[in-house]
Amino acid sequence: MTSRFRFAVISDPHIALPHTIWDNPHRFHLVEVSVPALEQVLAALATADLDFLLLPGDLTQHGEWENHQWLVQRLGQLPYPVYVVPGNHDIIARDAEKRAIGLSDFPQLYQPFGYTGDRPYYAHEILPGVRLIGLNSIAFDENGVQLPTGWLDEAQLRWLAETLDTVGDDLVLVMVHHNVLEHLPGQARHGMGQRYMLQNAADLLEILEPAGVRLIFTGHLHVQDVAQHREFCEITTGSLVSYPHPYRVLVATQTDQGFWQIEVDTTRVEAVSGWDDLQTYSRDWMGDRSFSFMHRLLTLPPLALADAEARAIAPHLRYFWADIAQGDAWFDFHHLPPAVRQFLHRFSALDASGNYCPIDNQTLLRI
Repeated sequence: MTSRFRFAVISDPHIALPHTIWDNPHRFHLVEVSVPALEQVLAALATADLDFLLLPGDLTQHGEWENHQWLVQRLGQLPYPVYVVPGNHDIIARDAEKRAIGLSDFPQLYQPFGYTGDRPYYAHEILPGVRLIGLNSIAFDENGVQLPTGWLDEAQLRWLAETLDTVGDDLVLVMVHHNVLEHLPGQARHGMGQRYMLQNAADLLEILEPAGVRLIFTGHLHVQDVAQHREFCEITTGSLVSYPHPYRVLVATQTDQGFWQIEVDTTRVEAVSGWDDLQTYSRDWMGDRSFSFMHRLLTLPPLALADAEARAIAPHLRYFWADIAQGDAWFDFHHLPPAVRQFLHRFSALDASGNYCPIDNQTLLRI
């Protein structure tokens, strides 16, 4: 039985080879750094003595064959096992196109990285006594159009329940692209936050809880956050192409009492060729594109500010999302109206009692 192991998480790398990058002046993703940032992280991880690497989705810019094939080849060169799941950017439509892959192509392409057949989900004993379950939260309507939120179909949920009946006392890790727990206040109900959620998360938790599964890894939201609910702990990792360009290295240790401690450590990509100060550039890149995002947050419920008031306040929130993305945020907009100040303060890194609790980047978790 394994009692200690080390692994890394790289999320939402949005790999885009230079000639595949499409111009969109409003995009938050700095995909121009995707390849050099990944290469830098992989170079750093080469000395980290990893047991495995997790990539919880959005592996490519927009599902391009070329970008998937490049990543498959690159991951195949690594000296440790790698496990992936698809994100909404990886399979943009159910059926393949000339430019982009379809749903059935994903498990075929990524056979070396978790998949053993045609199903876009899997379960493996990755170390003695440690199992990984990779789920597919990308779903489509009857016309093959991708659904706007995450969803686990009934067949997948039945398979999961049957699989968990066989794991015994093994430590089980779950990886899925969409968030299962809320990482932002009211995320599952808010018009801007719910699209990052797994719509039938309650069904998933109902299966995981009696099986003793407690640890979930997600991406999609492009923020550094550790969420806890009942006995569950979900670690979501920010995007490699969005500020602050993070990745994580984690060490899991089983104590003499039988529970597991998970040491979480975060590192940022500080610079790549052409971006000597990537952190400042990327933070400003996000800030430059923040106005419409913040305006919408202010005008939607529960604040529902009038347009004129929202337009006056939004410039003061230029770096609000960047501060959330980096994790462990603390907000005190004392110069703003009380209702707005109180609403924004809820996005700080607070525990259930409302106390500041910075656990998003470096922490020790017990499960």
